[in-house]
Amino acid sequence: MDSNLLKVFVNVANKKSISKAANSLKYAQSNVTSRIKQLEKNLGCKLFHRVPSGVILTHEGERLYPHAVEIISKIELAILDMKDMLKQEQLVVASTESNAVTRIVNFLLNLHNDFPNTQLELITNTTTEIKKMIMDYKVDIAFISGVPKEEELMVLNRIDEELVLVEPFDEMAPNVFLSFKKGCAYSGFAQDYIFEMTQIEHKKLEFGSYETILGCVKAGMGKSILPMSIVEKLRFENEVKISKLNKNALDMPTCLVCRKDNIPKIVEYLKSVKL
Repeated sequence: MDSNLLKVFVNVANKKSISKAANSLKYAQSNVTSRIKQLEKNLGCKLFHRVPSGVILTHEGERLYPHAVEIISKIELAILDMKDMLKQEQLVVASTESNAVTRIVNFLLNLHNDFPNTQLELITNTTTEIKKMIMDYKVDIAFISGVPKEEELMVLNRIDEELVLVEPFDEMAPNVFLSFKKGCAYSGFAQDYIFEMTQIEHKKLEFGSYETILGCVKAGMGKSILPMSIVEKLRFENEVKISKLNKNALDMPTCLVCRKDNIPKIVEYLKSVKL
């Protein structure tokens, strides 16, 4: 049964007038009459009696009326529900600690301002662990270090990081590489880079925060390779010796990624947002 015919029927029943229903629906009166006749033909019964003041429901029309109202209501609710599905109701964001230190707060604030009805959740971890989570559909989008090699992932946005070698100012650093905890993308690349530069194997010490790493570098415990944005954010640019690296030798952008088969509904926003 055509729900549009039921909508016309309910409108006529409520207005008790074909002409008033036509004005309300912005239809021609003949169109409303035609649709009522079509519905009566489909059902095999008469739905309205004509009276001097307009029309009133027949016994059959009275029986149909509550069913018609319920059907129309359910259809309207279904349409609204489907429209709501097109909205980004929830977004689970994962981020490396390095990105969390420098820019994730502003990203989330802007996202909340632009999509106030979207529920946001943040998870921080290393690039290795974050890749596992996004591959397992546990997060929707993720900031990772480096361009992903996984075919299932697509890059939505990227930030080119300036990587620097940080060493103590006043003394020769021991052959110790200070790294973020296991799974940090910078660690493996950075150790290879330092070995190629010095031809010396460095002992590796892992820490749970970038501020601790920089503090230990300042104290003369070793050296590290970090994004310049972290050094500046933690205000160590005047506390340690900084040497810029050749980008061709060590290019590690921060990439905002998602799965190709789980693209967020706000994908165009994520592609264009300034990070």
